[in-house]
Amino acid sequence: MSLVLQAGIPDVEVLEAASLEQAVRGRTEPPTLVLLDIQLQGVNGLEGMGLLKQRWPQVPVIMLSSDLDPDTASLALFRGAAAFVSKADTAEKIIEIIHKTLGGHLPRAAGGPRSAANDERSKPRLTPRQCEVLDLLCEGLSNKVIARRMGLSEFTVRGHVQAVFALLQVSSRSQATFAARRSGLVG
Repeated sequence: MSLVLQAGIPDVEVLEAASLEQAVRGRTEPPTLVLLDIQLQGVNGLEGMGLLKQRWPQVPVIMLSSDLDPDTASLALFRGAAAFVSKADTAEKIIEIIHKTLGGHLPRAAGGPRSAANDERSKPRLTPRQCEVLDLLCEGLSNKVIARRMGLSEFTVRGHVQAVFALLQVSSRSQATFAARRSGLVG
């Protein structure tokens, strides 16, 4: 990745770290951008996003992953990533996303909640798994029961619930149920 960055961005300074702790230790000046791999030693990228946003709230973070699951991307964006990039993307696409992010044209907006200006397109775009979780959430089931029913871990269900909250732009289960019914996502 370092070679891709150096070839695609003139005068770039690339600092690499094997873990999140190593990345933040000893840095007094915030970086211009953080390209954060989900698979890190110790705290993984998704779990460490909060730490980065606390330490450097104005620094955009681009999440990098080989996991192409839309749920992973949604969770990364929900936790504060400016964009989500696949390791399988071309070098040109990765550089383009970095440039857009640094220019303030965050690519995450294309996959996030849409403006209500267009009726049908303003519906949140939930993944099939998020729709399942939302249906069970609207039945009043707890994360533990949803996890049991779906054969998932409670941690995974919690991540899906948080992503659903972000997409529906709500902060509670009751608000999510109301918003899902109002928008026709559930009956």
